[in-house]
Amino acid sequence: MLENLFKSEQTQDAQDIQWEVLDTIEQISQILIESKSQPVLIFKHSTRCGTSAMALDRLQRKWHGEEMKQVKPYYLDLISFRQVSNQIADQFDVWHQSPQVLLIKDGQCVYDASHLSISYEVLKYKIG
Repeated sequence: MLENLFKSEQTQDAQDIQWEVLDTIEQISQILIESKSQPVLIFKHSTRCGTSAMALDRLQRKWHGEEMKQVKPYYLDLISFRQVSNQIADQFDVWHQSPQVLLIKDGQCVYDASHLSISYEVLKYKIG
């Protein structure tokens, strides 16, 4: 299902992001635990926003699975799951934005960006 939603023209070496759907508040507790052993990426997407679609597409086209194999990526449809989005903002002490990426390490948000500031290169550096 998500594979069709996220299909875009890939760069030569890019690989599809293996998204985990984030759709329950309970998953936030799991993300906190997972972030102790691996970086976790949350992409908050507005399905009604062209800028959000563009930011998602840019990230997916640049994504290299081998470079990011240690990262667990989560996708949140914040229109359908606004309560989850609000809880993420509270839990990680960030302003709600859309689109928005959050990088979680050791239970803390170590990087967040929104709109066209979302950068694969910066994410890669922050994961470092």
